[in-house]
Formats: sequence, C-alpha cells, structure tokens
Amino acid sequence: MRKTELLMPAGSLEVLKTAVIYGADAVYAGGEAFGLRAKARNFTMEELKEGAAFAHRRGAKLYITANILAHNQDLEEAEGYFEELKQVEPDALIISDPGMFVLARRVLPETDIHISTQANNTNYGTYRFWHELGAKRVVSARELSLREIGEIRRRIPEDMEIESFVHGAMCISYSGRCLLSNYFTGRDANQGACTHPCRWNYAVVEETRPGEYMPVYENERGTFLFNSKDLCMIEHIPELLEAGIDSFKVEGRMKTALYVATVARAYRKAIDDFQADPALYQKNREWYKEEIGKCTNREFTTGFYFGKPGSDSQIYDSSTYVKDYTYLGTAGEKDAKGRVRLEQKNKFSVGETIEVMKPDGRNLQARVQGIYNEEGESQDSAPHARQIVYVQLDVETEPWDILRRREAGG
Repeated sequence: MRKTELLMPAGSLEVLKTAVIYGADAVYAGGEAFGLRAKARNFTMEELKEGAAFAHRRGAKLYITANILAHNQDLEEAEGYFEELKQVEPDALIISDPGMFVLARRVLPETDIHISTQANNTNYGTYRFWHELGAKRVVSARELSLREIGEIRRRIPEDMEIESFVHGAMCISYSGRCLLSNYFTGRDANQGACTHPCRWNYAVVEETRPGEYMPVYENERGTFLFNSKDLCMIEHIPELLEAGIDSFKVEGRMKTALYVATVARAYRKAIDDFQADPALYQKNREWYKEEIGKCTNREFTTGFYFGKPGSDSQIYDSSTYVKDYTYLGTAGEKDAKGRVRLEQKNKFSVGETIEVMKPDGRNLQARVQGIYNEEGESQDSAPHARQIVYVQLDVETEPWDILRRREAGG
C-alpha cells in the first residue's frame, strides 16, 4: 500500500500549528500574494518561516500556494516572491499556471512542484505531461471518479503522486475556474478574490418589468441553484486508498482552528485505524461520522467519486452552514494557580459546561469555574473577541487542547 498523506489547510499561523498538532502530515498555506484565497488572513514571510520550522520539527511538511492564473503584470513580482521563498524552505509549491511553473523551476530548482486542481487535471496524459516537465505531484480535478483516478494511477510513473480532495466545500465551476464573481463584482476568482456568488439566491427579471422578481425553482424546493453540499469521504477511506491516492486533501483555508482540528483528528484516526486493521476502521465508523459532523458544514456528499452527482448533492433552500459547536479558544500554558491561558474567540460564561477537545481523540466535559483577566480580576463572562483570559476548569488541560461549546439542537 502506498504511503498516505493527510494534507490540511491553514489560513493563519495558529491554524497551521493546530493542523500539525491534530494529525496533519502536511499543511498548505498561502503567502500574501499569488494564492487563491485573497480573503484569508494568509502569511507574512516571517510567519511562513515560523510555520515551516514548526512543521518540520514535528515531522510534517509545508506546501505554499502560488496557484493563481497569472496575468502579465504578475510575472515579474512572482519571480521576486519565489526568490524570497528560498529563506522559508517550503517542501513544495502548488502551481497551476505554466508561466508560474517555469519561473518556480528556475528560481527554486530544488523545491518540489505540485500541480493545482485549477489546471484541469482530468486524464493520465496530463499527469504524464507534468511529470516530464519535472512536477512531483498532480492534484486531481474534482470532476473525476475513483474509477478514473485508479486508471490514472495505473498509467502514470510509479514515483508520481496523486493528490485528491476528500473533504470540504465544492465549487460549482469546472475545476474551480469560475467567472461568476468577476462578472458580478469585478473580483476574479482565478486571482484569489472570489465572492462566492454560487451561494447566492437567484431570481429572474423580465426586461420590460424591471424590479419584478420572479422566483427560479429547481425541483420546486428553492432558488439556490449552485449551492453544493460539502464533500466528505471519511466513510470511504478503503476506496480512496484502493484508487492509489497518495495525499488526502482537505479544503478550507478560510476555516477556524476548531474546524481544522476536528477534521484532521477524525481523518487521522480513520486512516490510521484502517491501515492498522480494516476491522477496527469498520468498528469506529460511527465515531468518525459523529466527530466530522461537529464541524461547520453544508451537509455532505461524495461528489463525483462514485459517478456524476444528482439533484440530492445540492442544497436548495438555504446557503447557511450547519453549526453544532462554537469555538471558544485554544488552551495555552497554565498560570501559577492552574488557570489556563486562552485567547477568547466567542463569548462564554462562568458556570457553563463546555467541552475540551484533545488531540488524542478524547472529548472531556468541563465546567467553567472562573474567568479572570490579565490583571487577575474575576469576571462573569468572556464577551470580548480576542481578549486574553485565564480560565479555571474542573478538568486537566494541556496546551493545544481546544475549548468548544455544544449549541442547543447540536
């Protein structure tokens, strides 16, 4: 069996570190330019260096995205950017544009290059093409079935790697190459500035009756025409491995540390359980499903992996997420009185019962016995986002434990 990599997203240094702690073999992140998530916080050059060092100390890898479809004015700046990345020492660059590929090969000849899904990688000929040019890995188009990926595996060189998305939001456009955002708002999805118009509610206006909106119905259920469910393949680890996929990629560079930790921990355990003993994987499948359902999602689908998606792969009545848990913060070191340091993410109060999520898979119920500010003054709640507080709990915590609250109905 080929070695399997769990590849997680990171939109900030905190999330990168969380991904590694919770089981990622590799993390992909973007610098301040040339990635396809312009609205993510992204990384300064110093943060990329710190992130790479953190990952490498723990045996993980860092891949940096440079996967825009470049225009003329991008190329000169990109060359300078690649020069700067020499000090980061990334394990690979993720690229889709042939011009950017040539630049990266010249400036960073020792760095692996992975071909982004944006390059429309739908057949083994495309994989061979990139392999002959020196690419180490190709990210499969999301439009491929497992049968097609299996055939690609059989027809490409043994040392070429296949990376495929296994979890996260699905783009309505072919291999993510969308023009809707550019047409509607002037923000180019292929330059990293997508406004996600696929999630909007649509109606028809007849030209002689301006202002009169006529609803558009699909399956008579709603008007969210392009609103796909999220991909989730955690129940199909054996099929993914059988197809010959080397890297299981999770989408979500705009996601929180809670999301990344939840998904990484569940997939890490699923992969490890199956490779240790397929019977153990079957035994724990309900746990994987339960845990993965605790992160924000738009319901789940298997995408194109088992054939073309049908009408049940769309959500017609709403574009909102299912959100059963709220992220309160990540545990830091304790003070002299045993209170855990926390940068608060969402409000919580003394007396609440919350959950401590641990990297090893345990979830502990905890009661908030006290909240204190940096001056040691007691307060009834932590209402201010990003406030540093010290929290007294009735269970033991370690750094990188995540505090979360289950919401009513969750």
